[in-house]
Amino acid sequence: MTREQAYSLMTEWTESDNLRKHMLAVEAAMVWYAKKFGEDEEKWAVVGLLHDMDYEKHPTKEEHPYVAVNYLQEKGVSEEITRAILAHAEYTGVVAETQLEKTLLAVDELCGFVTACAYVRPNASILDMKAKSVKKKLKQPGFARAVNRDDIHRGAELLGLALDDHINNVIEALKSIAPTLGLDGSAQ
Repeated sequence: MTREQAYSLMTEWTESDNLRKHMLAVEAAMVWYAKKFGEDEEKWAVVGLLHDMDYEKHPTKEEHPYVAVNYLQEKGVSEEITRAILAHAEYTGVVAETQLEKTLLAVDELCGFVTACAYVRPNASILDMKAKSVKKKLKQPGFARAVNRDDIHRGAELLGLALDDHINNVIEALKSIAPTLGLDGSAQ
């Protein structure tokens, strides 16, 4: 599956602008890490774009991400991609083992959290954001309370990175699409 096919599928399955932006953010982080690890950037982009494609219509643990994975399997998408999508949700019982799977798990929650941190900044910009401000917000349980902070910490560990480094990497990745995410300060 190409990145263009994945993008088309993601927009077909997802109407919510916020969820689309989340999947674009995860894609950007996945591509950033694919470059860092010398991996297939397009494959990693596809995983980032499709990991939550069924979430809007099938948000329960009984359905997400199974509906998407079943559909993708029927379309002949590789097991490497579908397994990574399953592994990003711990409750599926699929343990993240490969670099691709670990990276998706590591960036998913963090992308959402970093984005939330940027949105509440006075300039709504990620362009000058630092890990220190994100870590400060991580300590506030009322802020972005739906984000699983354990997944953020575990994600850095899975990648063998210090939390500050992982946060800075994701910030760098999201800067590349800041205008698309509405995080370049232009909305102010």
